[in-house]
Amino acid sequence: MKSKGNIVFLGMMGSGKTSIGKLISKKIGLEFFDIDEYIEKSLKMKISKIFIVKGEKFFRDVEEKMTLEILNKKDCIIALGGGAFLNKKIRQEILLNHVSFWLNWSSEILVSRIKNSSKRPIAYNLTKKEIIDLIRKRSNIYSKALYKLDCNYLTKNQIVKKVLDMYEINKINN
Repeated sequence: MKSKGNIVFLGMMGSGKTSIGKLISKKIGLEFFDIDEYIEKSLKMKISKIFIVKGEKFFRDVEEKMTLEILNKKDCIIALGGGAFLNKKIRQEILLNHVSFWLNWSSEILVSRIKNSSKRPIAYNLTKKEIIDLIRKRSNIYSKALYKLDCNYLTKNQIVKKVLDMYEINKINN
């Protein structure tokens, strides 16, 4: 499958970027990269630990560098970290050169998936209201993605089918 750039998934933590990305990678035979996993392997440290030991600014700097590095690869599927698309350099690169999909879910579903998860350092100590505020704030940026998928009532396989259909349309139009 050839198209403009890579297929990039963005959205809140817990939105399924990794699981959908892996399914599509298997289906169409393109290499898959999960940016958070890539950072953890490179630094030999979990994201939550990076936040505690090195701080969020250090993490965001590393995230920018490694995300831009992966985006330079050809013909792959990429799952961004929840905050990566907020970075202007990353966002501009994706919007100019790649096909982006925002996996959008209701606040209730996302809160139930991420509340009290120690894997999610940004949301770990937040109240439900604070997580909903974070979702609203980030959604304004996520909405810049090329495609928005409302996933609430879809199975993983239905999401994969919609992504592949949209990707095909994009390929035809470019």
